[in-house]
Amino acid sequence: MANGPMDRRAFDGQPNRPNGAPTGQGAEYTGRYVVLLDPGNQESGLNALRSNADIASVERVRGGEVGNVSELLERPDVSVHFEELAAAVVEVRPEQRHALVTTAEADPSIIAAEPERMVYAMPITAPTQAPTDFFPAYRSDEEVVDRHTRAEIAASQGPASDEQSFTWGLQAIRANLSHLTGRGVKVAVLDTGVDTDHPDLVGCIEETMSFVVGEAVEDRNGHGTHCIGTVAGPAKPQQGPRYGVACDARILAGKVLSNRGSGADGQILAGMAWAVARGARVISMSLGALVRPGELFPQTYEILAKRALERGTVIVAAAGNDSERPPVIHPVSRPANCPSILAVAALDRSLTPSSFSNGGINAQGGEINIAAPGRDVRSAAPGGKYENLSGTSMATPHVAGVLALLAEAHPHASAADLVARLKAGAFPLAQPVRDVGSGLLQAP
Repeated sequence: MANGPMDRRAFDGQPNRPNGAPTGQGAEYTGRYVVLLDPGNQESGLNALRSNADIASVERVRGGEVGNVSELLERPDVSVHFEELAAAVVEVRPEQRHALVTTAEADPSIIAAEPERMVYAMPITAPTQAPTDFFPAYRSDEEVVDRHTRAEIAASQGPASDEQSFTWGLQAIRANLSHLTGRGVKVAVLDTGVDTDHPDLVGCIEETMSFVVGEAVEDRNGHGTHCIGTVAGPAKPQQGPRYGVACDARILAGKVLSNRGSGADGQILAGMAWAVARGARVISMSLGALVRPGELFPQTYEILAKRALERGTVIVAAAGNDSERPPVIHPVSRPANCPSILAVAALDRSLTPSSFSNGGINAQGGEINIAAPGRDVRSAAPGGKYENLSGTSMATPHVAGVLALLAEAHPHASAADLVARLKAGAFPLAQPVRDVGSGLLQAP
């Protein structure tokens, strides 16, 4: 039977909203499925889905050839196959959903199949709890601090509030003391795009691509520009203190979220395929969707993250901002809850978990891996401006920047080795591993 147009609104009554306004952090679905295929036998899996579930006709995206992928993902009569990732975003009629799932379970060339979900940017523009303390400064005894003997040693040196030269976040992670700059290391930031004309960022942008239909890569939201600034803002900004961790890193700016801050899994996967094909050593994703207590991590993202690691790419993602500490701690959001993706928590200036920061309360991948500055973070804003934002979104690019420094220092290291070095270098904190993982991020 020939494939005709498919109405995504028939999927559990959920309309397709890749470019709409965020409607909350519930489990919102698009009506499509994300299917992972055996890399060595991809066509067999697609043929099985054609025969048994009557999926829409397949358009292939090879390597970094993603020029029209945003339009393809919007078409209800097309399934999109990302050969580089051995993954497909599949259109299927509601009455064929059961057939697709049973085919995926039975066919060995299909590794996983999951409903496509919406994802969102993760800023906290109005802090729910005003910070009252400053972070402990590292002003002396560098050798002792390097050995990470006790977190109290740093705290005992007193507070520091001077941000004339460096933001508090860069001082907290000691990026201001590092001789490394991330020179030549490619970092992909998958977000709401970037202000390509920002005077601080024009020198670090290697390449851009929009995966949002009808929207250029230009950032009309601000979230992506802010995150990119934290990764690779210049050593000497046009105004104010330095705020970029790896000032000589090369940025791949992928717009996977609309100007309203929302997108779908297919757009994220398209951005990941593009980033890996372009040689990114790090993929930074300050985005996600709500996870329930006890919910397992998505197999699709986990397997893709493993494949990225094998190719030398580390993926970091925001843990989420759903908590209301101290009484309410929500689990790490997806896709940060995947074991092969680094989940980043947010810290206040006092080096305690931010009130909104999610925690590792789910097992099997739902752990916090590391913590970084995420409250009142200064960075670039559209229009050549600057702004302070809070959220695990702001903590995540600090980690991406430090990974770029590590990649510069160890150019032949595997992705797994970079992750191990990152965790080993973290400064231990007094808070539970559930909330801060290995501890406070530290620049090498």
